[in-house]
Amino acid sequence: MPLLLLLMLNKLTKTLTLEEKVIEIQKGNIELLNEVINDYKPFIKKSVSSVCKRYIYDQDDEYSIGLMAFHEAIMKYEPNKGSSLLAFSDVVISRKIIDFIRKNQREKAVPNLFSGEDSDEGNKASLFELEHAMNNFREQEVAQERKDEIVEYTLSLKKYGLTFQDVVSQSPKHEDARQNAISTALLIADNPIWMDYLKKKKRLPLKQIEKEVSLSRKTLERNRKYIIAIIVLIDGNFDYLQQYMKERFDK
Repeated sequence: MPLLLLLMLNKLTKTLTLEEKVIEIQKGNIELLNEVINDYKPFIKKSVSSVCKRYIYDQDDEYSIGLMAFHEAIMKYEPNKGSSLLAFSDVVISRKIIDFIRKNQREKAVPNLFSGEDSDEGNKASLFELEHAMNNFREQEVAQERKDEIVEYTLSLKKYGLTFQDVVSQSPKHEDARQNAISTALLIADNPIWMDYLKKKKRLPLKQIEKEVSLSRKTLERNRKYIIAIIVLIDGNFDYLQQYMKERFDK
């Protein structure tokens, strides 16, 4: 590479934020891609280790998957979605590692039922072990899917300036107040015009809403964060969290 071009690239790299570097990479800057991946190898290892619950070495398959997942995250990252690159990358890396672990668990969970053993007792034992292993695997899979949903939900809330802790702290204290807030959220989620306003402005069209509900403007403003959090939950693919909300709402 010519010295002048190299100096210009170095100057550009020093002045760009990580998100700005990603934009340059997505335009085809391979040198910058290699630099970013190399600089963030400790981050990748930390993300992989947090899922695997152990230290990750360069020669581990999980580390290679983490590198590829980080590269994928860089190429798919969209700054206007609200989350930072590192937050987005952490989700992508976690999903890829979880998929890898699940695949290995499936292979280990299935015993060899065709080993040539003719014993009925042996076959019954193998079938019992298979059923037990698959039940355990499914329980672990469901638990992980719930964790993944919470991560996704947290990222979705961030677009509206909310955190998961806000949802807990802003939840109305009285049951009837919670039910009213949830009913209002359902009404808003079913109104395309209001939803479009919320997604664009990142706030509720309170003036229009108060004309259609029995709640006062003051009550709507007080429960604003909780209502938005419920709308985000309804509008997303959060099956486990939605089921939990439905069970609470039906009580």
